[in-house]
Amino acid sequence: MNAFVSSFMSKHVIPGMALAVAEHGQMVHARGYGCRNREDKLPVSMDTVFGIASLTKSFTCAAVMKLQEQGKLSVDDPVNRYLPEFATPNQAWTEQIRIHHFMTHSTGIPPLPTLFYAMKRSLDADPSTKDYSYTAAAPLLKHGPIDSYEQLMAFMADCDYELLGPPGTQFSYCNDCYGLLGAIVERVSGVQFAEYVGREILQPAEMEATSFDLDKLPAWQLTMPYAARKAEDGHKTTYPAPGWWEAPALLGTGFLRSTARDMMKYLEIYRNYGRVGNRLVLQENSVRQMLTPHIQIAPGKFYGYGFHITKGDRGPTLIEHGGGLKAVSSRMCFIPEKGITGIVLSNLAEVPISAVLYRALNLAQGLSPDARIIRRAGYEMKRDDLNGYTGRYSSYEGQNIVFAAMEGKLVLVCQGQNVILQPVTERDLFLLALDDEEALFRFIRNAQGEVVRVWMSNSSRQLMKVE
Repeated sequence: MNAFVSSFMSKHVIPGMALAVAEHGQMVHARGYGCRNREDKLPVSMDTVFGIASLTKSFTCAAVMKLQEQGKLSVDDPVNRYLPEFATPNQAWTEQIRIHHFMTHSTGIPPLPTLFYAMKRSLDADPSTKDYSYTAAAPLLKHGPIDSYEQLMAFMADCDYELLGPPGTQFSYCNDCYGLLGAIVERVSGVQFAEYVGREILQPAEMEATSFDLDKLPAWQLTMPYAARKAEDGHKTTYPAPGWWEAPALLGTGFLRSTARDMMKYLEIYRNYGRVGNRLVLQENSVRQMLTPHIQIAPGKFYGYGFHITKGDRGPTLIEHGGGLKAVSSRMCFIPEKGITGIVLSNLAEVPISAVLYRALNLAQGLSPDARIIRRAGYEMKRDDLNGYTGRYSSYEGQNIVFAAMEGKLVLVCQGQNVILQPVTERDLFLLALDDEEALFRFIRNAQGEVVRVWMSNSSRQLMKVE
């Protein structure tokens, strides 16, 4: 495993990484690799603080579940009961949106640029912003900063878009709604979201090195944030990029910082159905509700509350989530049938970090290092379908992708190259397999049978077909 990690870090120019795997709560691998500060030659350890980005989402859901345990709300409550300002272009469907839909990314809200505006003050002050693929395409000049929940809801209410479908019918990753879950927690609990998460989740789990506030963490534990740039010849270099991105209105979507050691404690909550050691953090029913596959995303893939759930064709279930933000590539996993938990954290964004943890989990199970939890069978695409997939797809976040037909195959046009997609499992589902990662693409049709959107597993978002 160590040789693979070393090679992987060299290939992707990653300064530092922490990796841990446990079986039934006992560590079988726990190690830091590389540097938390390369320039000062300071090594990564299990106690190095990294950003965890969207791993935060399950903490947000856990906070909601605590409020439900306390009888202060129900996940089946309408969102407007707590956020009367929340609105979408479809008032009738807005009234049907429940907290459950926020937690499962199933409100029908398409990708909006709110995260960029919520981080705008940080982005504008950071010279490294231009070197991130997702911020380079962001429409940053079109709106001022969004600094509060009220500003967030006002912006969303003013956006002109169509919902993807009635609540509960369409899955599309929605950071906006996770930000607003933080608003619900604040209004119901009467305390700041970060304070509530700290009091009800972090403290009982004894996660002393985890916080939304970097000032509350020892400076010696913090990793240096790193960014990357590519030269014209494709050569990638990394450089220190001090300063973290912040988004006060979207804390619940991805702004916790933590260590590998603390995150392994956190995963015990789910392995032990609510307990870390002898300390009760959540009730068993709450954990089971969070780990329920509430909405199907693709064959074998579902979303619970803050977790992706994959039902394998070889038996075990994989419960996981990944995260990506400035200087963050993260992944946590849990295999309930085997009692195996794992975490990987790094200080560089936009790297396929999942490959490291998946390999470690396979080794812990005695499987081939490259084993996949789902082995997708090929599917014979009908020629009549091919042209329906081709075209440009985009989102209000600034994402743009193009599909084309080439010699009877569907290709993704990426950075001047044509990458062939393999039809798998069923109609409208395609697999893109690369060296260290794979991505699913699921095309979505309207009532007339026309392809109108595509869902991508690497971002979990639906993009609209525009031409």
